[in-house]
This record gives sequence, C-alpha cells and structure tokens, in this order.
Amino acid sequence: MRDSGVISGVSVAHDRASVREIEAASSDDVQTVVERLLARDGVSEAFSLQTCNRAEAYVVTDDATDGRRALDDFAPDVRDGSVRYMDHEETLRHLMRVASGLESLVLGEDQILGQVKAGIEAAREEDAIGPMLEDALMKAVHVGERAREETAINEGAVSLGSAAVRLARAELDAPIGEVDALVVGAGEMGTLATKALASVDVGDLVVANRTVANARHLAREVPGVSKAAGLGDLRGRLRDADLVITATSSPEYVVTPEELSDGSETMLIDIAQPRDVDPAAADLDGVRVRDIDDLETVTDRTAERRERAAREVEAMIDDEFDRLLAAYKRKRADEAISSMYEAAEHVKRREVSTALSKLEAQGDLTDEQRETVESLADALIGQILAAPTKSLRDAAGDDDWTTIQTAMRLFDPGFDDLGGSDPAEPSGPSIEFSGEPPEDLDREALEGEVPRRVLEQLSDD
Repeated sequence: MRDSGVISGVSVAHDRASVREIEAASSDDVQTVVERLLARDGVSEAFSLQTCNRAEAYVVTDDATDGRRALDDFAPDVRDGSVRYMDHEETLRHLMRVASGLESLVLGEDQILGQVKAGIEAAREEDAIGPMLEDALMKAVHVGERAREETAINEGAVSLGSAAVRLARAELDAPIGEVDALVVGAGEMGTLATKALASVDVGDLVVANRTVANARHLAREVPGVSKAAGLGDLRGRLRDADLVITATSSPEYVVTPEELSDGSETMLIDIAQPRDVDPAAADLDGVRVRDIDDLETVTDRTAERRERAAREVEAMIDDEFDRLLAAYKRKRADEAISSMYEAAEHVKRREVSTALSKLEAQGDLTDEQRETVESLADALIGQILAAPTKSLRDAAGDDDWTTIQTAMRLFDPGFDDLGGSDPAEPSGPSIEFSGEPPEDLDREALEGEVPRRVLEQLSDD
C-alpha cells in the first residue's frame, strides 16, 4: 500500500442517533464490516469502530467520491439525519476527538481509548490498515493518551456503569443502601457497574453471567458482591432485585416481558449494545426501563465540571491535527514528485544508452563526451520537471488533493508499459517517506534517483 489516497468516514453516534439506530448500524461485527468495505471498488484500507454509543466506518480510496460511495449503505435502516458523513479532514479530527473522549456520552471516559485500540487490532487481522489509516489512527491514539496524561479530562469522569447508578439513586424511591441489585453481564461494562454499585453499599448485590466462572471471578474481585450466578435462574434473580443493570454482549434480548410478568417493582437500566432488555418490558406494571439515552442528564452535569479540561484537549487536537495534515500533504507531494523523477530517470537511462551506442558506432567516445551526453539528459529532466515539481509543492500547501492525485496517476512509473526497456536494467531504488515532513523536498531520500545537478537546480528555485 502506498502513502496516498483520501480517508472518508461515516458515523452513527449518540449525539444524533437513538439507541435503536446505533443498534441497527451495528448489526454486523467490525470484522464483517471491514471485510465488506475492502471488497468495494477503489477501497484500499478500512477500519470500523463499534461501542454502545457509536457505530462508525472509515475507508481509504484514491478519490473522495469513491469513498462516499463505499460508505453509502453503511446504515441503510437509519434515518438520514442520524448518519454523519465525513471528508478527509473531518475524519482526521473526528478520530482524535473520539479517542480523547470528547465525543463520548460520558465526557473524557477512558473505555473508548481501549475500544479504539481493539478496533485497530481487529482491522489489522484483516490486513485492512495501510499507511493512510496507520498514521491517522496512531495519531488518534497518541492524542487520546496525551489528553488523559496532560489534562484533567478524565478526572471524576463517570463510566456508563456509574452513570447508571447515579440515575438509579435519583429515581428510586428507597435509599440506595436498602436496594437489592442485580448486574447481568460480567464483561467490562458489567464490571464497572458492579464496582459502582459496591461503592455505594447497596443491599444484596448479585452478578449473573452466561459463563458462571466469569461471574465468580468478578465476585471475588469486587468486595460487596454477595453471589455469582448463571442465567439459568434469571427469572428468580429478577424477581428478587429492585434494581437491574444489564451489560451483556448478547445479540438477542436477555430480559423479556415474560421474565418480569409477576408484577414486582423493578427498575431496569440497560447499558448494553445491542440492547439486553426488550422495550416491551416497559409496558408492564411496576417496571421502569431506562437505557443509554436516559443517561444524558447525568453525564451532562459531569461534562460541565470538566469544561476547562475539554478546552485544553480541543487546543491539543488543533495542534496535532495541523501536524498530521502537514505530514499527509508532504508525503503526497513527495510521492508524486518521486514518481515523476523515477519515470523520467528510467526513460533517460534507456535513451542515453541508445544515443551512446549510436555515437560509439560512429567512432570512439571520450569520457568527457559521455559526461556531456549525460549532463544534457539531466538538464532536460530538470528543465521539464522543475515547473511540475513546484506546482505539486504548491498544491500540497493549498490542499489541492485533486492535482496531486492526478499527477500520481499520470506519472506512475509503469515501466513495463514504456516499451523498449531491458527487463534486467535496474529501475533505481524505491523511495519511501516517513516521519515528520522536512521544510523542503527530501534531497537525501532522492539521492541516486534524481541527478545531483537537478537537485541543485530544484534547491535554487
């Protein structure tokens, strides 16, 4: 994969979409989404992110139109107003905002950074991460880590689990210490909910999980858990609980109206994605069902307390965004310029060899005469490509991606198509650019590919 292309993104997230819409956009796992995107025409790289608050996908294509076309049916069952499409620069900034926690329902929460990293590993397994997404995603992770190390963005931040407990304390009639609670699910979110409940000293605290061993492990890890159970006796556990927080990864409903039909007073808070609780359960007498959408009021207060830290992170993102964009611009221009000179050098070597052979047939050539022919060829290359080189640099500085992409297609050195070349003839070293871009064209990287006198001429422009 080469260091070129544009990134396009699509997002269905809590700021625009409901839980049901996010669930609809997450119908396939991330590996399936990535595989499907890679199969689309023009897509060279792909990445997908799914959490309880968002479902997103990103692709790299040569043309932004191809990227949008590849993402058009990402969320076919979601209304248009809930789907956000992002161009190259929007995508770069959005990924940094997501990883730093600025786009989370719970401002500054830490789980999202781990989820981004997990998504990267899943895409790597599908060989879907190339140079473009590598730079964008690694920058996003870097910003996410900086935000948490250098600011207070995550100080006092509540997880969805602790936000659920706050909501329960606000809405339950009984004091939280007299409430018997049940957590369904022993994964990351279930663990956070269990710890949050234990920290407020609820009454009886039970953890239920499909794999009982995982529930027992959590019960040993969190002081205050009275019992670990499987899901086989879920009906009985639900009957005994005043508060139920569900956080499994089940693709189907775990709690149905039938399991709650005995009329017991129960508050269910569903923080799973897809949802664990059948929405029809809310129609039962005595049953209150809350989901992620209902946590907005709780998390809004938390966001207000960390507003100053959020502004610091925003400034950090602005700085890192400019650096990343500049690196992309320089890489693109350098690759296009490299392609031009590589193609020109290949033609020059062939034509100089032909000319020298003809001249030698007319009589012996001196070293000085050979050098004169070589210098003439170098001068021609320099004169012909100096203007396009300057134009490409200017295009990079002006965000003119179309000019750069066109140049890369026009000057892509298809040596097999040039005709008359010797297959054994070396075509010169391949040039790769990495790291922060230099202020001028990387002369050292082009040494041996572009004649020295041409480099000197370019430096004088």
